[in-house]
Amino acid sequence: MKKITYFSLPLCIPCVEASRWVTEVMYENPQYDSLEFEMIDVSKNWDKAKEYKLQSAPSFFLDGEIVHEGEVTKEIIESIFKTAYESGNA
Repeated sequence: MKKITYFSLPLCIPCVEASRWVTEVMYENPQYDSLEFEMIDVSKNWDKAKEYKLQSAPSFFLDGEIVHEGEVTKEIIESIFKTAYESGNA
């Protein structure tokens, strides 16, 4: 399975929505509990953001590769989690 890395900022409205949707997607899909998931607060971990060459928040990476940056929908988050999960169960 691929690791999901999610970059967020606490005062970013799209990030707040994305965080809520991440929680919902994980709650609605208990099989995703087995995924490696890391949420990084950019305001507290700028070095990690630079390491990933972060351009905007919210941003999602799978195994270090950008898969989405900027405003996001719940459907996009579901797709990211599904891709990560299926990569280990194919």
